[in-house]
Amino acid sequence: MEERIEKAVALFKEGYNCSQSVVAAFADMYGFTHEQALKMSASFGGGIGRMRQTCGAACGLFMLAGLETGCTEGKDREGKEANYKVVQELAEEFRKRNGSLICAELLGLSKGAATPTTPDERTAEYYKKRPCVKMVEEAARIWCEYMSTSKG
Repeated sequence: MEERIEKAVALFKEGYNCSQSVVAAFADMYGFTHEQALKMSASFGGGIGRMRQTCGAACGLFMLAGLETGCTEGKDREGKEANYKVVQELAEEFRKRNGSLICAELLGLSKGAATPTTPDERTAEYYKKRPCVKMVEEAARIWCEYMSTSKG
């Protein structure tokens, strides 16, 4: 599974957002094309639409949890509960490793800081000042660990 983690990091370094990078690295395991994975996860980058809320890498992790454990029947309360339990466990692990689930906190932004919709240019300086590559790597690693322990 190490190659999946490396793929997620490489995708981020190619310019994809944090959520896209995590989801696309595993999409083929769930029958999605690369393009489908990129589109379905596109809105979650930058802490959901660059609003600096829940980290996009974590959102990608939770999307994978839905693909793996999500229920497909509206009245399946047990299925929903099982999925929510997995998401909460993954969220706690992400928080434990990174200190937060909140994009703004991970980036060290002050409360109420303006967040324009235009993404920053990916330069060497960008990668130096942001922990996003680490968040992508950790989300992918957490998913690999979950998969290896849940599958026996």
